[in-house]
Amino acid sequence: MRFDVITLFPAIFDGYLTQSLLEKAIKKGLVDIQRHDMRDWAGKAPHRKVDDRPFGGGPGMLLQVDVTVPCVEDVQKMGPSPGKVIMLTPQGKRFDQQMAEEFALCDRLVLMCGRYEGFDQRVTDILQPTEVSIGDFILNGGEVAAMTIVDSVVRLLPGVLGDENSNIDDSFSSGNRLLEFPQYTRPREYRGHQVPEVLLGGNHQAIAKWRSEQSQLRTQQRRSDLLEKQTDLPASQTDDLGQ
Repeated sequence: MRFDVITLFPAIFDGYLTQSLLEKAIKKGLVDIQRHDMRDWAGKAPHRKVDDRPFGGGPGMLLQVDVTVPCVEDVQKMGPSPGKVIMLTPQGKRFDQQMAEEFALCDRLVLMCGRYEGFDQRVTDILQPTEVSIGDFILNGGEVAAMTIVDSVVRLLPGVLGDENSNIDDSFSSGNRLLEFPQYTRPREYRGHQVPEVLLGGNHQAIAKWRSEQSQLRTQQRRSDLLEKQTDLPASQTDDLGQ
């Protein structure tokens, strides 16, 4: 899968691309991540300027349409398919695991990282990108948001994780739209806190039942809103929830 990141600060990704599972996925050829400096499309503008003051006044600067649109269009031509264009913006649809699963089915994502006060509205009008927000808060730019999307999508690609089933039951994932159940490892006891006995007995049916119950309980306590979205849960879980 290919990711093209359009940004004013490509160096922000230097460390990120050389760490952990992502680096291994890149070395295996499972993922290709290309960075594109928007200033390369600034033409002869002094200091490679890509932003200007908004018409009508107001604070901050906007990324210019006559730089951004040619940049995105040229980047789209760099691959065998134009890919899915995603604009990182607070006005976008909230990113979640189901969206990550949808993105993982694409062969290419083009991620537009905003800066300053964002993009000239005509960028959206012309390119018609999918607008995505990672939450109701403001960042200095879209680069961290782009990393979030890359990280969540890459781990869903075949061959990236050591165990192909390890992401199925993660919180919000396809096998479990609820929060994940509690998990434990050695030692069995620490500062008076014991590992639940059911996990030590080897009864896989009892363990599965306990995990399902704990998943539902944790969700009810911490994210009860998720219980209203369980339209695609496995039958055993919807039965337990009385859906």
